[in-house]
Amino acid sequence: MASFALRALRSELFAPLFDLDDVALGARNMERILVEGAHSHPCRVSLADAAIGEQVLLLSHTHQPANSPYHASGPIFVRRGVAQAVCMPDTLPDALLRRLMSLRAYDAGDRIIAAEVRDGPEVAAWLHRTLDDANVAYVHVHFARYGCYFCRADRA
Repeated sequence: MASFALRALRSELFAPLFDLDDVALGARNMERILVEGAHSHPCRVSLADAAIGEQVLLLSHTHQPANSPYHASGPIFVRRGVAQAVCMPDTLPDALLRRLMSLRAYDAGDRIIAAEVRDGPEVAAWLHRTLDDANVAYVHVHFARYGCYFCRADRA
C-alpha cells in the first residue's frame, strides 16, 4: 500500500499580497475577507481553517499549471503569516476530514486518469489505493461542494 504526503502551497507566494491595500487587491481581482464563521475559510498554506475574526485573502491561483487540457486555476483562501503545512505521511488535516472531497489522479502527462468524491475520513484509503497504481503520478485534492483546490498528494 503506497504511503502519501499532502503538499500545501508555499507561504512566500502570497506574503507580499497582504501588504497591498484593498484597491490594489481589487485591481488584481483579489479580496481581503474577515472570517465570520467557523470552518468557512480553509487556508491552502496552513491546510487549516482560519479562525473567526482572522483576515484572509481570496484570490485565483493556478493549481494545475501543466501544459495540457487540464490546465486550471480557481479561488483559494490564504492566511497571513502562517507557515506552509508539513503533513506527516498518511495523515490528513482536520480541515479536510470535516468536508466532502473531490480527488483527481493525474498521470505523468498531466491527464486525469481517476477521480472520485469521498467524505474526508475516507480520503486516506482512496489515496493509498490510487497511489498504488504506477500510472498515477500525483493527486489533486479539491473541496467537492465548491470545487476549489485544497492541496496535492504525492507518494511519500
